[in-house]
Amino acid sequence: MSAHASLAAGRWQTLTIAEQLGNIGSEVGRAIRARERDDPKRFAGALDRALELFDLTLDDPRWRGPRLREIARAREVTCDFLAGDNDYGSTAESLDAYFLQFAMAARLGR
Repeated sequence: MSAHASLAAGRWQTLTIAEQLGNIGSEVGRAIRARERDDPKRFAGALDRALELFDLTLDDPRWRGPRLREIARAREVTCDFLAGDNDYGSTAESLDAYFLQFAMAARLGR
């Protein structure tokens, strides 16, 4: 079952790329905070929701080409940091900074 049923039903494709990535960043931030608090249930839920939103974004036909590669790499780096060996050397701060710029652009209507 989808954690974001209305978004999966098509509403996600009405959002801008900034809105989509800003929302993903919110879930990534929740996952980071849950991991820092050693709350595995909240961590798993936030990570699942973030990955679901990443997948909805990757399925959005508007983002074909170079933008799709960036989204896929952001998903890969996020997974590496949260559930992998952190081969990319990411930090909570670097992920927050990456996603924050999208949230700010969405808020400004860009």
